[in-house]
Parts: sequence; structure tokens; C-alpha cells
Amino acid sequence: MNTSRKLSYLAVLIGTILLTGCGDAETNIVEQDPIVEDDDDGDHDHDDEYTIESLGRLSVMDADTNALAIYDLDDGSLLDSFSVTYSGSALSSSADYRFAVITSRSNDLVEFVDSGLWREDHVEHLHDYAQDPVMSDYTLTGSSPTHVVTHDGQMAVFFDGDADSSQVSSVTVLTDTNIAAQSDDLASLTFDVNMHGVAEPVDDMLITTVRREDSDTLSANPILPDSVGIYHLHDGEYEQEQLFAGECPDLHGAAVNDDYAVFGCSDGLLVLHAHDEVYESTKIGNTDELTDTRIGSVYAHHDADTFFGIASVSGESGAIIMAIAPDESEMEVVDWEPQTDATPVSYGFSFDGEHFLILDDQGYLSILTAHLHDDHEHWEVTARVDISDEDLTTMPEGVSFSMAISQNAHTVYVADPIAGHVLTVDLDDAEVTSDIELTVTPAAISWLGIAEEH
Repeated sequence: MNTSRKLSYLAVLIGTILLTGCGDAETNIVEQDPIVEDDDDGDHDHDDEYTIESLGRLSVMDADTNALAIYDLDDGSLLDSFSVTYSGSALSSSADYRFAVITSRSNDLVEFVDSGLWREDHVEHLHDYAQDPVMSDYTLTGSSPTHVVTHDGQMAVFFDGDADSSQVSSVTVLTDTNIAAQSDDLASLTFDVNMHGVAEPVDDMLITTVRREDSDTLSANPILPDSVGIYHLHDGEYEQEQLFAGECPDLHGAAVNDDYAVFGCSDGLLVLHAHDEVYESTKIGNTDELTDTRIGSVYAHHDADTFFGIASVSGESGAIIMAIAPDESEMEVVDWEPQTDATPVSYGFSFDGEHFLILDDQGYLSILTAHLHDDHEHWEVTARVDISDEDLTTMPEGVSFSMAISQNAHTVYVADPIAGHVLTVDLDDAEVTSDIELTVTPAAISWLGIAEEH
């Protein structure tokens, strides 16, 4: 894996401007002027001078071209549009939601667009910034970047590698500060073989898949690892401290919260629990409902005890959604009450972990909420929002509905490629409150901005 720094003449000029006020001289972007509020008695909250109230910004990937548009969620206006290098790229958000992350797996490239909206901790106060969006000159290159995972301010990019060209797998871990500073010095881990894997960054640890020798693996498909390793960061390099060998055949799907890491296996779930940075493993076997399938995707939230596992069969409609209680070593089917032939296309927790959201291809957003029964957390559908009145048979080829979840409000944004707009859905009232007309056909969307801190 290599990083590239292609500084344009304009970027060099911007980087030479010294910041004023409470700015950081190491920052290469000019801060916005402080917001001054009148206070007759002279007693005011210092943070109010430097913080910004904003719903955030929305990045939208065009299905027909290589364009990426950035919209202002406060007024629905188009701020700017950029040409990324390749069409058909995957879209996500960086760890602290400042950057849109554009991943082209088939072209070995990860690019970034700066939303222009972010927060810095200046010790004595928090300082927010609002600038125009800009395409970053910073890129990551490596063989087949596939899974991009964020957790607690860090982002891990897993490069699968390629057997045909003898490219091995690797992981790069970076922060929004690294991207803004265009850092060449990034924490990384390189394996000696390729694999379709995933890594979860947790403080100075890295929990990652490990592929063993084909003669040793328990995976039916050797490209899928069967083991998990715990690595500790030392002098910029990750060193293995624990290995759970052969405990998760055909591993695919992973998620972490503050207490557990959960991995999807062909025979169930591998659960890791940390005790003073030493992890212990347990296994949750597949239930009767998973006889003909397995969990291949896992979702978690740091404020939720429950994990969600998704089991689906490729090419078939529908999905089995499992609520996972790692502390009880149990999982159970969630009745998300789907419409006939509905297949989920997107999932996620609300920003505070109070709701789990399921968007399906029939144009419905299902809102699940937990309640306690006999000290056990049960999740059930508490509301469903119909987000499209369009003829579903006219859905453009290769796209579907998609959603982006706000990280500072009980709001989710749902893109409808048929109608060519993005709907704003209030999760508290379970209703559509506004829409944004698009100039592109949305293939994917992601929320960017200043996240609510917990």
C-alpha cells in the first residue's frame, strides 16, 4: 500500500497561510471567523463563539457518470460537484465525517472529498469550521480496497490483494487529521497472503481477519479467512498479540462496540470480549432459522448492547435479521414485518443507537426500537415510512433506494433514484419533512458534518 501526495499550486498557496485567533499553525485550511454574540452582562458560553449549528452536508454519487455532488442539508442547495477518477465507485464517510470516501476496488484507489465542515478540539474550547467543499489531492493506493470500517475516530481500509498478480492483503488505519494533513506516516499491517478480509480499529489495537495456510483452513472457500488476530500498535507497526485460529470458518462480516467484537462465520458467530486488552472468545451457533444460510454482515453501535446480523441468500429476495446479545451468547430472529417480496438494501443504527433502520427495495423504511422484557432487550418495528409513490418497475438499472443517517439529529436521508430526490425523514415522528431535488441519479449517499458527541 502506498500513499500519494499530489499537491496542486492552489493547495500549496493555501498551506502557506498562517491561521489567526485560536488556530493551529499545523492546519493547512483557513478557519472561519469566530461567530461573535452580543452579551450585555459579559457572561457567555465561550464555546458559542466557535461552534456551528448545522444539519450537515450530503454527498451523492451519480449512477450515470463519475460525478460526486455535495449538498447543504440546511437549505438543500448544491454546493459543488466533483469528478472522481472512476465511475461505479463505492461511497462512505470518514471516521469523523469530514470527508466523503470514494473507493474503487477494481482500480486499487481510494479518494477523498473534503465536505468543508468539521470540528477541532482546541483544548480550551471546541472550534467548528465551515468552508467550501474541495476535492482532496490525497489518495490511498493498494490492491483491491474493499472493506472500509470506521470506529471511534479511526478508519481502517482493508486491501484484499490479488492472487493472480501475487498481491498480498494489507490494512491501513488513518484519521480525518491524517487525511487533512495528507500524511505519509500511517499505521499499517501487511500480510503474507491475499484474503477477502476486514479489520476493526479499537484504540491502539487492530482486530483483523487472518488467513491460514490452505492445508490448515477450515473455510470451504480458502479466500475467506477462518481466524482472527489481535494486533497492538508499536512504533507505527501492528504486532500480533493473540490469534484465534480456526474459530470462524468462512469469515465474512464484523462489527465492534465498546465491549465486544462479533464476526460472522459459516457455523455461527465468533464473539471476542476484552479483559484488560486480553481477549477471550466464545461461539454462538447458528439457530434453526439459519439452516440454509449464514450471517454475512454485522452491525453495531457503541451505545447499544445489541448487535444485528444479516443473513441472506444471493439472488433471492428477503433476508433474515438476527438480534445478537453477545453478553448472553444468544441470538434471535427479528420480525421486521416486511412487505411481500421486500429485500433490504441498507441498514444502520440511528446516531444515538436508539433505533435500528432497515430500508428495503419496495420503498419502505422500517424503524426498530428496543424494549426490555425480563431484563432482555427485544427489538420490534415501531414505525414504517413509505418513501416512494413511484412505479418501482421504472427503477434505473443497477441502482436502488439508499440512505444516509444523520450523526447529529434523529434524521435519516433517503435517496429515490426514480423521483430524483432525497427525502428527509424525522425518526421521532416517523414522517417525511422535506426533500432535496437532485441534479444526478443517486447511486449512493453519505452524511458528512459535525457529529453529536456522546
